[in-house]
Amino acid sequence: MGLFDFLKKKDEAPKNTSVKIYAPANGKVVAIDEVSDPVFSQKMMGDGFAVIPTDGVITSPVVGKVLSVFPTQHAVGILLENGIEVLLHMGIDTVQLNGGPFETVVKEGDDIDENTVVSTVDLVALEAAGKDNAMIVVFTNMDKVADFNLDKTGPISAKTTIGSISANA
Repeated sequence: MGLFDFLKKKDEAPKNTSVKIYAPANGKVVAIDEVSDPVFSQKMMGDGFAVIPTDGVITSPVVGKVLSVFPTQHAVGILLENGIEVLLHMGIDTVQLNGGPFETVVKEGDDIDENTVVSTVDLVALEAAGKDNAMIVVFTNMDKVADFNLDKTGPISAKTTIGSISANA
């Protein structure tokens, strides 16, 4: 019991600890261990998944609030209502491109959902630069994660529910 619990409303509903996860792009969903970068595939940053995109329109993989947009526009941090932090990392080793192929349109503090376009990525420019185009979604504070389920892999349409993640109560 917290010091100020007496101030809380008795009928206050707890925050939903389980939330849906959506495909952030049209393409193929793969498990995180299939990503070609060992930092991601060995889950050093957390568990997650990736979508190998067939086009460059990237939408939010979750309903949440934008915590940060990297200056190079290749990654966006998102906070879920249940306290889980999400990193949407567009491509591998793409920080080196200094934002070139990315037109990231969300800003810190924006409320976003699966219909929000986060960025438009020039996939031809990524390929020309020799970069892997995997759109990686990682849950970076796994200590708060009670359960993560990736229910669908393979060909997928953007905004399709592909799993869920729940936080510790």
